[in-house]
Amino acid sequence: MHPFTEKHIQIAIILQKLFPKRGAESGGNSPAALFCCRLPSDACRLLPLPVQSARQGLDSRRGREYNPPRCIFCPPDFKMSDSPKPGLFRISFEKCCAVKLSFTDQWSFRITPARLLLSALAAAAGAVVIFRLLFGLGHVTNLSDQWPWGLWIGFDVLCGVALAGGGYGTALIIHILHNHRLHAVARATMLTSLIGYLLVVVGLFIEIGRWWNFWVPVVSWGHDSVLFEVYICISLYTIVQTLEICEIVTEKVMRFLHPFFAAVLPVLLIIGVMLPTLHQSSLGGLYLMMDGKLHPLWWSPIIFVFFFLSSFFVGPAMIAVEGIVAYCAYGHLAPVPVLKTLARIGGVLMLIYLALKIGDLVYAGELPLLAEGSFESYAFLAELGIGLVLPLIIVFSPLINYRGWIIVYGLLTSFGVFFNRLNVVITGMIRETGSIYYPAVSEVLVSTGLVCAGILGYMFMCENFNILGEEEDHAS
Repeated sequence: MHPFTEKHIQIAIILQKLFPKRGAESGGNSPAALFCCRLPSDACRLLPLPVQSARQGLDSRRGREYNPPRCIFCPPDFKMSDSPKPGLFRISFEKCCAVKLSFTDQWSFRITPARLLLSALAAAAGAVVIFRLLFGLGHVTNLSDQWPWGLWIGFDVLCGVALAGGGYGTALIIHILHNHRLHAVARATMLTSLIGYLLVVVGLFIEIGRWWNFWVPVVSWGHDSVLFEVYICISLYTIVQTLEICEIVTEKVMRFLHPFFAAVLPVLLIIGVMLPTLHQSSLGGLYLMMDGKLHPLWWSPIIFVFFFLSSFFVGPAMIAVEGIVAYCAYGHLAPVPVLKTLARIGGVLMLIYLALKIGDLVYAGELPLLAEGSFESYAFLAELGIGLVLPLIIVFSPLINYRGWIIVYGLLTSFGVFFNRLNVVITGMIRETGSIYYPAVSEVLVSTGLVCAGILGYMFMCENFNILGEEEDHAS
């Protein structure tokens, strides 16, 4: 991009967003077009199509022919429409170093070496999953009677559910508490949460011993079972999230359904906030019966409260981490004030979590266990130090004003929740079982492949639907 045009293009885009209705189609002169008529021709060539269209009408009324020249950085076969087409448009960086807007009426998915690697890992995981379904858990995992739950439950399910919790927390803050300043991350967060829960459902399915009976809880209700409540709530919440994302999907396909999904979206958001509060805490409630088996540093009569709080404060952290993928793939950056506000909200909950955690250990008389020098004590201290103390220092210091440190906060907090779930499932059970569980290579491959599939799904949605491009316009 020409260095002297970048600033002018950004100004034109801002003007077009501030005054979208005042164009040639409404009989007036668009402020963006009036501004652009003074720019060099190469600068106009790089403008968004609505601005080009407005200038085209302005030039026609002035008796001038509008013919945007080709950018000197574009290849000879690169073409761009002179007027906007029906439908939404998105920002991309294909074929030209300059910003161009292409319409989502067209389907696209760029193939790059990184995406080929992700696809290969996802395909390998799929092959392992098929082998597991045909021949059983014993042939692909290191699970046993002493270790019935391993990496797939600890990472794919418990970690997956917690890390995907940003959806309901963000929906609560933005849509129910009406903090629309944070709308810039609403759609991306909703998509990330849906993909996370879809992967959780897959993880639960492959973890079931007799997987062909996955439908039985639907017709045979276990009213006294915590697992039944988890099963029902996760299933319902995944369906609700799918319906929520339909409001975005129908902007492009089956548009006649868009008014319906837009109308029912508020109801879906309210239901979508209530359901996770149930199964997020119930996953921790599963371990209430582990008194005497789970290590005292992690077992607590309020462990379900810890699970719920951590699933909420990890949401802002995951939004920061998700921003890494959005930036690397599309150059999209969420506004720092939005990320800072979310981080501060999460930081308050982290302080409450830390105070409850220390208070619970003091009340139970288990605080001296931190100094016993065991593997469990070191793991617990690392969990608190890396996943809570360091992020809190960043959040409540001037470091939170810098995007790089916000990303560090997100990575540390996400790691802390990930480490907590694995400590509960694996580390905290070592002393009781008298043995150590090591995940098999195939278990690691499946978990890695699921994450790769989720990243590919995220990029496909971002490239073909209005996830990142027009969130501010949607909010207005």
